[in-house]
Amino acid sequence: MTKQLIQAIEDSGESRYAIHKATGIDQGQLSKFVHGERGLSLETVDRLCAHLGLELRKAPGKRG
Repeated sequence: MTKQLIQAIEDSGESRYAIHKATGIDQGQLSKFVHGERGLSLETVDRLCAHLGLELRKAPGKRG
């Protein structure tokens, strides 16, 4: 999941600054997340997904 979100950030073509301005997420926090140095809160993931047009859903064939 983390790798997919990082890939979506990179594939967006937006700078971390532009994402920060649009979402209010701290640039340093985004940078550390992309470099694998920290995680993100669910609230932050929610804002990031909304901005990037992503939807969290259960993978096919997974129980839970």
